[in-house]
Amino acid sequence: MPLYEHVLIARQDLSNTQAEGLIEHFSTILADNGGKVVENEYWGVRTLAYKINKNRKGHYAFLRSDAPSAAVQEMERLARLHDDVMRVMTIKVDEHEEGPSVQMQKREERGERGERGERGERRERRERS
Repeated sequence: MPLYEHVLIARQDLSNTQAEGLIEHFSTILADNGGKVVENEYWGVRTLAYKINKNRKGHYAFLRSDAPSAAVQEMERLARLHDDVMRVMTIKVDEHEEGPSVQMQKREERGERGERGERGERRERRERS
């Protein structure tokens, strides 16, 4: 079956237990339609880049699933109809990464960021001129 990663953003006025209950709710929807949730993470309340429905913050949840596309479409449909869910995003991946997601890792564990190739090349061209 195809592998997917889902990110859900729920309203900020929910409690932590209600937000984690949403994760369980959508996990059971996937399971009922022939899929399974490999891993889920609750990222907590985070500030949004812009207001969504007059909310500045939201509860973020991350799911890794192994499900048929029909199950994913049904889960997304029900998430969009759910009053507490503000946004949902699903990405199809080739394989799931081991361990926690980048959001849950500490900065020291993430490793060094490489230099941006394109900008570095432009900088070198300017210095030569």
